[in-house]
Amino acid sequence: MPVFQWEGVSLRGESVSGEMDAPSRDVVLARLKFQRVQAIPGKVTQKKTGLARDLSFPGFSDRVTERDLVIFTRQLAAMLKAGLPIVQSLEALADESSSKRLRSALRQVKEDIENGSTLTASMRKHPKVFDEFFISMIAAGEVGGVLDRILPRLGGFIEKSMKLKRKLKGALIYPVSIVTVAILVTAILLIFVIPVFAEMFANAGEALPLPTQFVINASNFTITYFKYIVAVAIAAGVGLRQFHRTEAGGLFFDRLSLEAPVFGDLIRKSAVARFAHTLATLTTAGTPILEALDITARTAGNKILERAILVARTSVSDGRSLAEPLKRSKLFPRIACQMVAVGEATGALDTMLHNVSELYEAEVDDAIANLTALMEPIIILFLGVVIGGLLVAMYLPILKLGSVIH
Repeated sequence: MPVFQWEGVSLRGESVSGEMDAPSRDVVLARLKFQRVQAIPGKVTQKKTGLARDLSFPGFSDRVTERDLVIFTRQLAAMLKAGLPIVQSLEALADESSSKRLRSALRQVKEDIENGSTLTASMRKHPKVFDEFFISMIAAGEVGGVLDRILPRLGGFIEKSMKLKRKLKGALIYPVSIVTVAILVTAILLIFVIPVFAEMFANAGEALPLPTQFVINASNFTITYFKYIVAVAIAAGVGLRQFHRTEAGGLFFDRLSLEAPVFGDLIRKSAVARFAHTLATLTTAGTPILEALDITARTAGNKILERAILVARTSVSDGRSLAEPLKRSKLFPRIACQMVAVGEATGALDTMLHNVSELYEAEVDDAIANLTALMEPIIILFLGVVIGGLLVAMYLPILKLGSVIH
């Protein structure tokens, strides 16, 4: 569909402009008139095609980040609170968005609303931009007529979730990056440095110490089969990625992440905080508990946790407790289950869930600080054993020769 650029004047006398997908220029003028915008006829032109258009390549389209959604929800809330119509607000935000995918989605949502659709139904057509949780919050705000109050809460949730993910990724990236650097340095030593020593020792004609001979053999093996080692590593990576996408593979890796030493406890606490925060936000917004549990399960990010939440949902649908199946799953800490039970008993479940979220977010912060302090000596020891071991092994013959001379 052609894209038209337009300029006009609003009811307040302000200059406005934007872009609109429409089959013809007349349709653009009609829509602007409906939005109470006085279009400047000479400024309504079809956007040029070719290199002047935004280029989009399959597999390379920009994704909509959580930061994009935070900005969008907060700006939309401010516009609605100021009394701007939803269509005009969406058009203005589409023009300002830095994400091409979000910009395109907002324009289509705007067009659907102009054709009589609801905001919720329009957004539901774009699952890659707006997830289940986002749409459920929009639906709650739209049904209750409190969209301008729900949107800031939604933006706050996404922002909080984004910060939690960033902290967790930061804790995991640190040791992974160190190990990666160690592997690269080891490969460089084996391929470029060790052969120099090996040639020098071969000319000496002396029997080499066992550690030195082992390192030289490892160097020869790496140089000879380097292409095959890289090919196997790439194939293993691709294979594991494909396995992770299967149902069995997803369950295996999600269970492994929760049971991993050191990191497992951190991931578990992060998952509990996310569960409590998601469920609390949905129930506070007025989403029915069964629907809220269903959405929380689908957005949990861990298949093991998802199954546990769905079991709890079945319990609630049968009129039983929420806390009891969570406790039986052994995924949720005892304190969290007790707080949920108290919330159920007192009718303040959403408040207690917010408390659980805050408690375990604080524990995640403490766990990350402790993990960082613990990892530093372990990483130093690891580097010392791997890199230092290689260097010591290569200097053993030199030290042996020095002792013979003395």
